[in-house]
Amino acid sequence: MDKNDMILISVDDHIIEPPDMFKNHLPKKYADDAPRLVHTDDGADVWKFRDTVIPNVALNAVAGRPKEEYGLEPDGLDEIRPGCFDVDERIKDMNAGGILASMNFPSFPGFAGRLFATEDPEFSLALVQAYNDWHIDEWCGAYPGRFIPMALPVIWDAELCAAEVRRVAAKGVHSLTFSENPAALGYPSFHDPYWNPLWKALVDTGTVLSVHIGSSGRLSIPAVDSPPDVMITLQPLNIVQAAADLLWSRPVKEYPDLKIALSEGGTGWIPYFLERVDRTFEMHSTWTMQDFGGKRPSEVFRDHFLTCFISDPIGVRLRHEIGIDNISWEMDYPHSDSMWPDAPEVLAGVLESEQVPDEDIDKMTHLNAMRWYSFDPFKHVPKEQATVGALRAAAAGHDVSIQARSHRSTTAEDKLQSFQSQIKAATAHTAS
Repeated sequence: MDKNDMILISVDDHIIEPPDMFKNHLPKKYADDAPRLVHTDDGADVWKFRDTVIPNVALNAVAGRPKEEYGLEPDGLDEIRPGCFDVDERIKDMNAGGILASMNFPSFPGFAGRLFATEDPEFSLALVQAYNDWHIDEWCGAYPGRFIPMALPVIWDAELCAAEVRRVAAKGVHSLTFSENPAALGYPSFHDPYWNPLWKALVDTGTVLSVHIGSSGRLSIPAVDSPPDVMITLQPLNIVQAAADLLWSRPVKEYPDLKIALSEGGTGWIPYFLERVDRTFEMHSTWTMQDFGGKRPSEVFRDHFLTCFISDPIGVRLRHEIGIDNISWEMDYPHSDSMWPDAPEVLAGVLESEQVPDEDIDKMTHLNAMRWYSFDPFKHVPKEQATVGALRAAAAGHDVSIQARSHRSTTAEDKLQSFQSQIKAATAHTAS
């Protein structure tokens, strides 16, 4: 398949939230206590909520910037592409990158919205609902058919979380971002009946539990003085642990229609993982009392789990060992792993090298995403206008050049010191 004929839906991209996002959706009585974007003396823009400060970490918003500017120091909004936080500019960037549609994970509230858990349950719920309504009505609603809508959970209350799933499902949402390990955040584990209302709500509404790497807050890093490359290399490790924890869990057995996405987790590890779980079942299920109703764990995995990849040549090569109906493509805009704006070229190179037939390409690039997330972009965008070539033609003249945007002259040594100090702080926080 020629790259210009591909239809690309990314199941993992990200939003840098704009400063006015709460304006139209949070009750006025909470306005003075709402999170707000603050411009600091050093030129950074940070979100401040009570005593918590959340910077726009540079690796979260490096699309269109030279690699020399990658790092962990905070950024001002004027140092990142407007497409990170402005939906009109995002669509231009998507068109220029040949991307039909995108699912956008949150940034400053965290993947599970834990930031919004306060001592006031009504205020906390209002924050989650305001965020969700902004995301659904303003961000996704601005361009129907271009975004797969996603909701934040009410992570601190299973009953309220289930109710929110039902509320947003009525607005067309079929994706809930969630923690890869709620126990690491101080909540009941996936094995606890506490979450039963949530499982039922997800199944009843056809909503996918989208579990993103890093959403537990735990760092996969051997030592505080390990190089940053170690952490970046090991980022998918937590999602492998989540896959095992969920696959062997009670909900997967009791809710056969439960769907879980391992977001930004990659695919190359999955064939070995499936071999290992089948071997574990064969050797140990008698005494561990695991029962999948006559199926092997690898079969159950394919019943419940969606995986995604950016390029992953090994995963593409072994796609049928993973399950061709269980793989979707992602771009990861505007994070540092993203191939934007050349994602079609990178992907096409892998697909051509692995001699992938058109039927498999269509499944991985858009059909699986549409089916899993109950999303039909073609109600709004005709297929002939949805291809890489057609979208890029519509974006003719849009500037996608690499541009230096930083106001700082930070050295590589400074960035490494900043990384190590943040790792030490995060490790100390996790230990406490």
